[in-house]
Amino acid sequence: MRNIVRLIGAALLLAGAAALPASGQSPFSAAATVNERAVTWYEVDQRAALLQAFGQPGSDRETALQQLIEERVKQAEYARVGLGLSDEGLQAALAEFAGRAQLTVDEFTARLAGDGVAFETFRDYVIAGITWRDYIRSRYASRVDITEADIDRVLATRGDTTAGIEILVSEIIIPAPPERLAEAEAIAARITAMTSAAQFEAAAREYSALPSRDEGGRLDWLPLTQFPDALQPLFLSLDPGQVSQPITIPNGIALFQLRDIRETGRPAEAVARLDYAVLALPSLEDGARVAAMVDTCDDLYGVARGLPAEQLTREEAAPGAIPQDVALELAKLDAGEVSLGLTRDGGATRLLVMLCSRTLAANAEVDRAAIRDRLRNEQLTSYADGLLADLMASARIDRP
Repeated sequence: MRNIVRLIGAALLLAGAAALPASGQSPFSAAATVNERAVTWYEVDQRAALLQAFGQPGSDRETALQQLIEERVKQAEYARVGLGLSDEGLQAALAEFAGRAQLTVDEFTARLAGDGVAFETFRDYVIAGITWRDYIRSRYASRVDITEADIDRVLATRGDTTAGIEILVSEIIIPAPPERLAEAEAIAARITAMTSAAQFEAAAREYSALPSRDEGGRLDWLPLTQFPDALQPLFLSLDPGQVSQPITIPNGIALFQLRDIRETGRPAEAVARLDYAVLALPSLEDGARVAAMVDTCDDLYGVARGLPAEQLTREEAAPGAIPQDVALELAKLDAGEVSLGLTRDGGATRLLVMLCSRTLAANAEVDRAAIRDRLRNEQLTSYADGLLADLMASARIDRP
């Protein structure tokens, strides 16, 4: 037993030594001391590896060290007020986090292990985020009061930040069924690092599953507001030529390169609801044949007569409630147009996606509850930032 312990200890030291700077620092020496609690270089390198595995910007040692220092400061506050996370709460939080990638906790941690990240590093990261969120809510929720007037002010100015903005983007969707996910992720990582339009276009022709691959993934000018809400800030954060981080969609990975952006001088027309239809077909050839037969969504009912009911679906929903890959296709369509770029069942089923109509926010009932939630979260974030600044200022932090 003692020999096993010695072997494990030696392995840990050797693994840590591989990440050491040239000075030969011990991985378990203090990178910083916070309220007399050490943050080790091993923890710093593990956190940096975790951030890199998540594809987060700023996955360097300095960012990792700053995060860990802030977490030590928060932990001191939790100890002061007697706050902790139960075993049940931790297991639920880990499952929720892994579930975002459609994985179990064991599957998720196995992926991280392949990137050299220990389970304890993932666990501590989740504990830090969940505990801080719960603490802020319990401490400040009673102070947050969102009035109807607050919501009205948001509605009066909504669209100003994206007024008249159109974007010119290129797209790639890499097929990523479960058995090819690792390969697709590796391809996506290479594409993300590209900076030239020619490189991205070549990658689109080689890897993309969309019809636009024949054009190097290039799309025409489109209003920013036609894209799903979650993607609009992403596009605005890109510089021309820059490629987005990979975006996971059902059985695929999407990437975009911003080619240009412009203001048209026309007010933004935010999309509130989309009426759309999806017809599942055996092949691309069947999809092309149906596309030539229909002019409106109502025509699809005649095409689908005699087929199983589940093959044709028609829904009216807010863009955020539509599967992201379908929403991306709808963003490129006008009413009555179709897309044949999506598949299911590992490519065995071809989807014909048709836009029936697009309802603008100006003509739709406003989701005041969603605005209320956003304003509440913004206020809580402001309280959290202020509290952390105060805790950092009063903490004893030593960085050798």
